[in-house]
Amino acid sequence: MSLYKFTAKDQSGKNVTGEVEAFDEKALVATLRSESLIPISITLHGTGKFKFQTTVPKFGGGVSYSEIVSFTRQLSTMISAGLPIADALVILEKQTKSQKFQKVLSSVVADVEGGTSLSSAFAKHTKAFDEVYVRLIEAGETGGVLDKILSKLADTMEKEKEFKAKTRGAFIYPIIVIAVMLVVISIMLIFVIPKLTGIYEEIGAELPLPTRILIAASDFVRSFWWLLILLAVSAIWGIKNFAKTQAGAPIMSKFILALPIWGKIRKSLVLSQFTRTLGLLLGAGIPIITALKVVADILASPVFEEGIHVAIDKVERGSPLYIPLAENPAFPPILSQMLRVGEETGKVDEILQRLSVYFEAESENLIRNLTTALEPVILVFLGVGVGVLVLSIILPIYNLTAQF
Repeated sequence: MSLYKFTAKDQSGKNVTGEVEAFDEKALVATLRSESLIPISITLHGTGKFKFQTTVPKFGGGVSYSEIVSFTRQLSTMISAGLPIADALVILEKQTKSQKFQKVLSSVVADVEGGTSLSSAFAKHTKAFDEVYVRLIEAGETGGVLDKILSKLADTMEKEKEFKAKTRGAFIYPIIVIAVMLVVISIMLIFVIPKLTGIYEEIGAELPLPTRILIAASDFVRSFWWLLILLAVSAIWGIKNFAKTQAGAPIMSKFILALPIWGKIRKSLVLSQFTRTLGLLLGAGIPIITALKVVADILASPVFEEGIHVAIDKVERGSPLYIPLAENPAFPPILSQMLRVGEETGKVDEILQRLSVYFEAESENLIRNLTTALEPVILVFLGVGVGVLVLSIILPIYNLTAQF
């Protein structure tokens, strides 16, 4: 490799100079283009250790999942139509409206035009293209079936996007109701109750217990609102950070899975992701050990991750996959039973895709039942809360009028 000096212009028109090691000038131009730089002059400076002295930032994060889904579908369509990969990428780069994603695609185009494989170009942008995505593209390139892999990947991602939208949509109504309820209670405690307290003091009425409790709560909130916010933020921050630690992650995962209703929902969601991703990887021809390691890395559940690693050890010793999964209580019996059928018939990927549909449907039913059950509970709670507020406010007035 040779060391080159270069002068280039960035997107603002300013000159950027530096040194970079590259195989040749063409590769250097591709590297500069990936950094959104326009080369002005390039001179050979000898050989040496890689040193790229420029303050231009790297790009690759902040790309939405919807953009990746749309990009995958369009790329699949173009390659299936016989368009060269580089040309398809250039077209998609010009079409995208997201500046961040455009910079990612610009870098990918430069790498591909410089001779880099598509999977290797994607692998440089881990925040846009995850490991599963890169592995599948690599398998498609190796097997010469990139168009089919992209089509399957696009189908899977579109289904996952639709499933996520349904999941979020199911919780919109309860969240809005709870948020409105908290706002109303806060307004009552901070603004309404103090004014009524002054009126009661002027009248000299004897206050019943519910009213005294309400006034005490109002005084506490008005005096220590900052402490309540601090405690809430600290609790959320503490739980999040504890869940990220090596000791806390398994504890939090087991706690969530043990919850009465939400635990079942979480379990179904993880199993859906596990079966869908593993089926997609195996269907692309990726070895089962490699596929299991990739799936274990992307699952956000230490309980299932540990179970997969145990399964990997046993599969490496020659055991069928269904046996270690059947021995682990975290995995339901239907998973091991169906996997046994798939391994005996040689259709593991098809069985896993069917299982993913089953677990997705189960998740949707559980979420639908939860939100349906939450609605009357929230309404009853809201009614009781409003009733207590009204009763606490009216009781002193009623007692005063009764004395006359």
